[in-house]
Amino acid sequence: MENLPLNIKVIIGSVREGRFADKAATWIAGELAKESDVTVEVLDLNDYQMPFFNAPVSPSYKTEPYTHEAVARFTAKVAEGDAFVLVTPEYNHGTSGVLKNALDWVYPEWNHKAVGFVSYGSVGGARAVEQLRLAAIELQMASTRNAVHFNGEQYFPALFGQTPVEELFATIGAKAAPAMIKELLWWGRVLKSARTNS
Repeated sequence: MENLPLNIKVIIGSVREGRFADKAATWIAGELAKESDVTVEVLDLNDYQMPFFNAPVSPSYKTEPYTHEAVARFTAKVAEGDAFVLVTPEYNHGTSGVLKNALDWVYPEWNHKAVGFVSYGSVGGARAVEQLRLAAIELQMASTRNAVHFNGEQYFPALFGQTPVEELFATIGAKAAPAMIKELLWWGRVLKSARTNS
């Protein structure tokens, strides 16, 4: 199982102009790509213009795929993934609306898969991650205990060009990423094996 190949999707959970999420997503995707037998793809929610969830039937009960083009494309990408890293800002003690909406449009394709987190904001975006962990349980996902957190005083200088963003990832990120990645790969492979053999 150690060399079981994994397809990992990194989801950029912000669509704001001048966001930090795309930089963090590119960095963590690069760290994941260093692992053996891992394929990584970054999914930018700017490329999936999904409406606010408005379907009459919950994704957990639907019998036919949703027909909205962006929803269908996003769902197909989620189906490909064996594990996910959600890159989230923290807004008002929670995750972004666009990321929560993306989670809400999909259900069986999330099930029995691993999820880890990279977050930023007040207290490193930890409250956004806690909110996402609750949603992950309902989506039947296995969350990593460890996450990568960037506080405002750490990422603001890099965001506004005062310090190189690479320096931030080489210091704060490099300390936190290995534990999260190790857990993500373990859960990802265990769950993929279980899905394959069930």
